[in-house]
Amino acid sequence: MVNRPVREGPLTVAELVQQGRLAGVRMAGASGRDAEVRSVRIVDRTSVLDTLEPHTAVVLTGRVAAAGWTVEMALRKAWEHAAACVVVTGAAGRPGSVGALADRLGVPLLVIDEDALDAAVRIASAVARPDAGRTALVAQAARALADTGPHAGRVLSALHTVLPSTAVALTGPTGELLAGRRAALSEQGGALTVRVEVPDGAGGSLGTLVARSGSRVAGWGETVRDVLRLAVAPLTAWCAVRRLDDERTGHRAALLLRRLLEADAGAAGDGESGESGESGENERAEAAALGWPARGPLVGYALRPVAGWDGPDPGPALRAVWSSAGPGGPLVAYGPCWVAWESVAPADGVDPLEAPARRLADALTAMAPYVPVAGGVAGTAGSPAALGPVLNDACAAAGVAAAGEPGRVVRGDRMGAAQLLSAVPAEMLRGPAQVVLAPLLAADRDGTLLRTLAVVLDAGAAPTAAAEVLGVHRNTVAARLERIRALGFDPDDASQRLALHLACRVLLRDEGAPS
Repeated sequence: MVNRPVREGPLTVAELVQQGRLAGVRMAGASGRDAEVRSVRIVDRTSVLDTLEPHTAVVLTGRVAAAGWTVEMALRKAWEHAAACVVVTGAAGRPGSVGALADRLGVPLLVIDEDALDAAVRIASAVARPDAGRTALVAQAARALADTGPHAGRVLSALHTVLPSTAVALTGPTGELLAGRRAALSEQGGALTVRVEVPDGAGGSLGTLVARSGSRVAGWGETVRDVLRLAVAPLTAWCAVRRLDDERTGHRAALLLRRLLEADAGAAGDGESGESGESGENERAEAAALGWPARGPLVGYALRPVAGWDGPDPGPALRAVWSSAGPGGPLVAYGPCWVAWESVAPADGVDPLEAPARRLADALTAMAPYVPVAGGVAGTAGSPAALGPVLNDACAAAGVAAAGEPGRVVRGDRMGAAQLLSAVPAEMLRGPAQVVLAPLLAADRDGTLLRTLAVVLDAGAAPTAAAEVLGVHRNTVAARLERIRALGFDPDDASQRLALHLACRVLLRDEGAPS
C-alpha cells in the first residue's frame, strides 16, 4: 500500500457512518452528511437541547430518546444550533415523520443498534483521532481481502462490505463489466469516482477497478483508493490462476484433438477396427464428454494472428471471446492456428459456407480489441473421421487471410493458387519473385504498382472490380496498368499471368500487406 500524508481535518458525519464505528447505523437527512463532527454531547433532558454547540454529535438517551416528539424537538434544536447530527438508538422505534423531518432540515439522524452511551464513547474516540478511523477501515479491508483468496467475485463482495454506500466494479481492457456492480459504471454526475489499474501479472492489464460513491467528503476518495489498491494483489493472483487453468485446459484439448485426428486417420487407413480403432473409441468418448460437435456435416474454422503480431500468447483471449461470440464448438490450438468446428444443418441448393463465414467475421470483429486476427473457414466433413482435412483447409485459408487486414475471412474453397502458395515457405520463393518483378520493383517506390497488379490478377484482370477493392477510381487503375505494361508486364498475357500472380503474392505476404 502507498504511504500517504495523514489528512488533517475533523471527522464528518459521512465518515462516521462509512467507517463502521456505529453498529447497524441507518441515516436519514443524508443531505447534511458532509457536516463536521468536532464534539459529542449526551442529552438526557430536553433543557440541555438549548445549550448545544455547532458541529456537535447529539446522542439522545433516557426520556429524550423515548418518544417521537422529543426526537423531533432534538432535530429542530440541532438545526437551530448548527449541530452535526442526532444519534438515537433504534430500540424505541422511530416514527416515519421523524425521518422525514430530518430530511427536510438536512440534519442527519443516525439510528443505531447499540447502547447510546457506548455509541457516544465510540464517537468521542473517532472525533479525537479522525485518521485512526480511516486507518481502521483500511485495516479492516486488508483483513477481509486476505480471507477472499484469488477469486474475483469474493474480492468484489469484500470491497462492498468495507466500503458502504459505494459501488465497485472490475472492468476489462475495453471497459466491459467483468465482476461487481454495474452501478459503478454509471456516468451520472455528482458522484465520486475512483479508478485503480489492475495488472495481469504478465506485463499487461487485466482491467480497472472502478468505485463510485455518493460521498464527496474530503479524504474519502483517497481512502477508497487505498482500499482498492489492497484488492489489486488478489485480483492479479486470480488472473494468474485462471490463466494457468486455461493453459492446462488448452494443452489437454490440443493433445486430445491431435490424438483424435490421428486415431481417425489410422482407422481410415486400416479400414477396420483394431488397436487404433479401440484407441479412437477412447478419444471419441472423451471428446463427447467435453461436448465437442460430432454430428456431420461439420464446418471447420481457423483463427490466426495477422502478420507482424508479436504480442503475448493470444490463446486465452481468443478462447474467452470465442466462448461468447464465436459461431460454436471448442477453440483448440492446432499448429500456428486455433481451430474450431460446428455441426451445420444440411440444405440442398444452399452454400454451406456462406453463413459460417459471416458468423466467423462477426467473431473476429469481437476479438479485434484484444488480438488482431484473421480467419479461414472450410468444409464440410461428413463425420469426425473426415475433420482433419477440413481443419487443414481452414488453416491454409487462415494463413492467406493473416497476410491481410485483421478481421479478414478467407474460404478454403475459394483460394485457388493462394492455397498452394500458403503451404510453401516464403523464403523459397522470395528470390525468384524479386527476379520476376525486378523492373516493376525498381520503378515502384511506394508499392502502389505491386498492389495494383496483385489485385488486378485476383480480379481476373478486371479494372472495375480491382478499383473497388483498392478504393480508387477505375481510371486510376487503368493509368497504373498502362505504367505496368510499359514496364513489360501484361496481366492479360496467359504466359505471364501465373508467374506474376505468385510473385505478387509472395512479396505482399512478406510485407504483411493485403493482397
